[in-house]
Amino acid sequence: MKSESKQGEIAMANQGVAYKTDKIMPTWAQLAEMGRDLQFYPSVTRRPKVLTQKHLTGFNRVGYIKGIPVFSETEIGEQRQYFDALLASVLSEGGSSYSIISAHMKYGKVYDILTHPKIVACVKDLIGENVIGWGAHYFCKMPRDSKTVGWHQDAGYWPLTPSKTVTVWLAIDDATIENGAMRFISGSHHLGHLTPRHTTPGEDSVLGQVVEDAEQYGEPVDVELKAGEISIHTDLLLHGSNANPSPKRRCGLTLRYCTTDVQASFRWDKEGVVVSGEDRSGHWGNPPRPTAD
Repeated sequence: MKSESKQGEIAMANQGVAYKTDKIMPTWAQLAEMGRDLQFYPSVTRRPKVLTQKHLTGFNRVGYIKGIPVFSETEIGEQRQYFDALLASVLSEGGSSYSIISAHMKYGKVYDILTHPKIVACVKDLIGENVIGWGAHYFCKMPRDSKTVGWHQDAGYWPLTPSKTVTVWLAIDDATIENGAMRFISGSHHLGHLTPRHTTPGEDSVLGQVVEDAEQYGEPVDVELKAGEISIHTDLLLHGSNANPSPKRRCGLTLRYCTTDVQASFRWDKEGVVVSGEDRSGHWGNPPRPTAD
């Protein structure tokens, strides 16, 4: 694979891949040729069942919501124990702490989180009844990890159109400023798709691109979360994270959801699970739960 195509989730797994996905990573040129609809579609839900109208108004205005409790201390403790064992296995096979991608396609317990009613209920309140869960990727910054995640917009990486994807970030560990919590540029999703600069192999960045001088576009917000809480952000929101110089690990599981009218190319549709409602178009693959946990 040429360096131009080392993008998105697969690029982030550049130190070993725990799951060899069938989906193809398009080049930047191929993405540009798709003619994708990259604009923010606000939530139009009138009667949210789990979130509040204040949550929805805030999401439309700033592009995210944060600090939503989902799992109890006991429940997230069990999730952490599961991840600890999974990470140890991946590392022993030559992978890295960033390389557990498309995890719902291989691990039944991750599939269960992607389809978890509490999480899906929050997503439904934002984007509607018919929902696809198409991605699950652990982002684990080990203690004293020098890697950063530069300012970027998720939608720029993905062969999806229109841009109606939200990311749920589930804190497996506490996420703090000290251990490299995610950061958002508030309101930047209203700017449409911003042209990034491609990074070089020598740069200590997890990503292959960065939007420079991003703080000119809005106020940076540190997304500190307690383990078991989630944040949700739209795919056009500028976000990133600093290095983790602390002695504490920072792990989160990103879960990607979109409306069923989104079209995916390069076989990305094969990994999309119908988590709510129905896919009337039959576009998404809707794979079954993996038998291996």
